[in-house]
Amino acid sequence: MLFNSYTFILGFLPVVLPGFFVIARLAGAGAAAAWLAGASLVLYGWWNPWFVLLLLASIGFNFVAGQALVRARSSAGGTRTLLVLAVGANLALLGAFKYANFFIGIANDLEAGPFARVSWVLPLGISFFTFTQIAFLVDVSRGLASEYRFIHYLLFVTWFPHLVAGPIIHHAQVMPQFTQPDTYVPRVHLLSTGLTLFCLGLGKKVLLADSLADYAIPVFDAADAGRPLSALAAWTGVVAYSLQLYFDFSGYSDMACGLSLMFGVRLPINFNSPYKAWNIIEFWRRWHMTLSTFLRDYLYVPLGGNRKGRARRHVNLMITMLLGGLWHGASWNFVVWGAVHGALLSLNHGWHQVRGALGFPASGAPALAGRAIGVVLTLNAVMLAWIPFRCADLASTRRMLASMLGPEAWVTSGDRSAAFMAWLARAPADWFAGTPPNLWGIDAGAGLPLIALGLAIVLLAPNSVEIVGASAVYQAGGESPAPPDGLAPGGGPRVGGAEAGNAGPSRSLWQWRPGLGWAVLVGVVLAASFLNLSRVSPFLYFQF
Repeated sequence: MLFNSYTFILGFLPVVLPGFFVIARLAGAGAAAAWLAGASLVLYGWWNPWFVLLLLASIGFNFVAGQALVRARSSAGGTRTLLVLAVGANLALLGAFKYANFFIGIANDLEAGPFARVSWVLPLGISFFTFTQIAFLVDVSRGLASEYRFIHYLLFVTWFPHLVAGPIIHHAQVMPQFTQPDTYVPRVHLLSTGLTLFCLGLGKKVLLADSLADYAIPVFDAADAGRPLSALAAWTGVVAYSLQLYFDFSGYSDMACGLSLMFGVRLPINFNSPYKAWNIIEFWRRWHMTLSTFLRDYLYVPLGGNRKGRARRHVNLMITMLLGGLWHGASWNFVVWGAVHGALLSLNHGWHQVRGALGFPASGAPALAGRAIGVVLTLNAVMLAWIPFRCADLASTRRMLASMLGPEAWVTSGDRSAAFMAWLARAPADWFAGTPPNLWGIDAGAGLPLIALGLAIVLLAPNSVEIVGASAVYQAGGESPAPPDGLAPGGGPRVGGAEAGNAGPSRSLWQWRPGLGWAVLVGVVLAASFLNLSRVSPFLYFQF
């Protein structure tokens, strides 16, 4: 069941949300938590009921493993072997479903044997619920978490706003909120703030991401099919996809945080204007922030982080990003994407070292001009890296890059030259007649203005967290500390110091507050989104 569907908005949410508060009032917090866990399983099983059994088996195993780790710690016994076995079992499950065909293909390519590929379907959200539970087991072994109530552990893993596409949560971030009596009482300011955030996210997904997909999909389909592309078409497709992915993922993050907030539960911020980053380190402090934290805490730091010298740090960065790329999908394209980002992070750190050696500040936000240049360079690097992330295979990636950057990219010849000249000749008349020109399957009249609008929003407009106020959506506990090496969110300042729903005097015009004006604006976004919910459009991160 998709958040951007009539079934969810008009059926699931209007039943589950009031039901939670009514059950809490009549039967207590335990029954209300059970209601949410059951509802989350229903939402997950809506796609494929059989995978609910797999999810429950994974949850049952990890709950028992967590209890065993707690007992091992309390009895001064060793937890390392037990932790390795439990984490290994989780990775084996993930590997069987997600990476079996990838490794079978490698074995066949190496002529190790004619192994047949498996045909099972990848369970929805398996990467997210597996990583969430691995983090729980590690935290238990470190004495940072424990859970003795199965229904609460079930709710922790299945909590529907985050289950299938994040954010990746820690037990200590979320579950203590379910022990607070206030969580089970409806609070108007959290309901209104959460609804606002949900509507903003829905608008990003339905009005922006899905519209941009119409200009990205034909280009990448052409590249996958081996058809030639002009530089204009290729660049249009890549920029459109970069914006589509941005609004799709940002929209989901907003909707997840907004939904959870309506139930009185704060999730961690997962997205913070990454295309405004002025270098690649800053980008990874803003993009998929909970995954960055996971990679830092459970992979990069155990590998040694930056504690064993500069050379080892670069090796650890590359390993972390390679595995982070492979986490997104079982394909060499994702490995390449991870390698590109690992190399960019290493280059960025190397540049900081050079600046420090020359007597300049090694890091920190540059002046306005330098920041603008950095944003342009970083955004172009990120967009080029999205090509292997989106293409079907490495051959398609090469074709896209050749169309955009190769020696023939901007040199027209033959039919392409004639088509381009004809397009230039008729473009003014087409615009005047109200029929936007079309070049190589790209509707320049509709696509380019939409792309320009998208770029203006991501580069100039405040993000959703800034609009509603960070204190309204971030889980209790404040900001994360400044991270090392761009692998986790930085401790940026809170925006809008007043509590959600309390319009403090420091709030700017664009910051949300209860009132008629914002109600009308959010209502217009919701109505426009409703009119465009007719097509099924899963979130892009569902496939990871």
